[in-house]
Amino acid sequence: MIEAAYIVAAFLGGVTALAVRLPPLVGFLAAGFVLNMLGYESTPLLTTIADVGVTLLLFSIGLKLNVRHLLKGEVWGSASLHMIGSSLLFLAILGALKWLGLRLLGDATWATLLLLGFALSFSSTVFVVKVLEKRSETQSAHGRLAIGVLIMQDVFAVVFISASSGELPSPWAIGLLLLIPLAPLLRQTLDRLGHGEMQMLFGMILALVLGYGLFDAVGLKGDLGALVVGLLLAPHPAAGNLSRSMFNLKELLLVGFFLSIGFTSTPDWGMLGIALLLVAALPLKSLLYQLIFMRFPMRRRTSLLATLTLTNYSEFGLIVGALAVSTGWLAPEWLVVLSLAVAMSFAFSAALNMVSESVYRHVEGLLPPSREVDLPPRERPIEIGDAQAVVLGMGRIGRSVYRRLRKEYGLRVLGIDSNPKTVAELSERGFNLLEGDAVDSDFWDKLLMSEDVQLVILAMPHHSGNLFALQQLRNRQFPGRITAVVEYPEEIEPIRELGANAVFHVYDEAGRALADSAAANAGVPPVTQQIG
Repeated sequence: MIEAAYIVAAFLGGVTALAVRLPPLVGFLAAGFVLNMLGYESTPLLTTIADVGVTLLLFSIGLKLNVRHLLKGEVWGSASLHMIGSSLLFLAILGALKWLGLRLLGDATWATLLLLGFALSFSSTVFVVKVLEKRSETQSAHGRLAIGVLIMQDVFAVVFISASSGELPSPWAIGLLLLIPLAPLLRQTLDRLGHGEMQMLFGMILALVLGYGLFDAVGLKGDLGALVVGLLLAPHPAAGNLSRSMFNLKELLLVGFFLSIGFTSTPDWGMLGIALLLVAALPLKSLLYQLIFMRFPMRRRTSLLATLTLTNYSEFGLIVGALAVSTGWLAPEWLVVLSLAVAMSFAFSAALNMVSESVYRHVEGLLPPSREVDLPPRERPIEIGDAQAVVLGMGRIGRSVYRRLRKEYGLRVLGIDSNPKTVAELSERGFNLLEGDAVDSDFWDKLLMSEDVQLVILAMPHHSGNLFALQQLRNRQFPGRITAVVEYPEEIEPIRELGANAVFHVYDEAGRALADSAAANAGVPPVTQQIG
């Protein structure tokens, strides 16, 4: 069975990538190329799985996105400037290669070179969001900036595809505006479905039928439809739960997307060499991102980490390449070159983002300083006031800890979270809350220096974030007590070795509390009291 071979290859590729400390998706990409070289071909099932995975990814982005963020100058402005600048940059690079006598560019016109430059100017929405989600950074300052730029690029892609195909959207497309007044009804329906399989099934209908299917039927990009429907649901409190419930399914289906890239065609050494040259040009694309971001008011760390996250090519380049090949503008070999460049850029970007914080620490002195007075409030350093306890991460666990410390122990508690939506909602409910990114090294320069702080609880959802925060506290010789929450048993020892005073395993502690409560309600005393 061919599909079984795909599953085994993807698993072996992912395990190999983990063994060399790379994200599994790099292994999935490699598995696709290996399968292709062994004579396997893509199947309709694999294509469908890949398409559904990408659609659900964009739907989940919409569920967590504030549409007002897209209207900020640093988002649409930087996306537009980079699109123009990067297209011209690659036009110059490809023109130089043509002048040097590169065979594949021998008959290419300047219009064709500009088209290739346009394709290479995009960054991959699928790859970037997956990397940010793995590190729980989609709501960080640099994560929001990167995702905003990517969505604007997706809008540019829709315009390009419509223009290049020569087909305008159907006149019925104007009817999509009715989705706006329909949104309250969709939110009410989501409310009534609870948190089980019905909620998840409703999400699939919204993403694949109401989003993708409806937009595709009127001549618009279906993936954009899934994003728009997600945006309409984003203000609802249940949107976060829906996104979390679909997370594992989306991650599994995206394996098909990364596998499918390797089935484009079989490369030769010449194509591999050109793809390597394009990957070598990635730093120039990154430099352009950085120069443009620095024109807007934001911290150096935000601009640099967003730049590093966007340092890759996009699968959209394959769409442009296929279009150019079908019209005779490009030799078919270019589709193979672009697929290799995209895949290798993913591997390069994955490795780069694993050391992004270290890269920032090495180059921050070379970047011009940001004037604090020019920064928006969310970008300014955070002062914690007279808090006695600080809870980092205000999810469900963090909120419970906050309430307990305040009501039962009478402490002045401050909650810190990187998600502005969470901060706004909880602040309205009376929580003492600040927006801040605890995996931001600049954040720690002014944080937790008050002598009033006795206790810090690390309750962020991502283990690496808690480890980073703990390291920062120890580096600054924080004299108080540090307690960390972990989800998996294997996370306990690393966080203890870093110096946490207490570590609590979520499920063990929940089970212990439940047993104590049940025994107390039943009137059963502890064994020590029975013996006494």
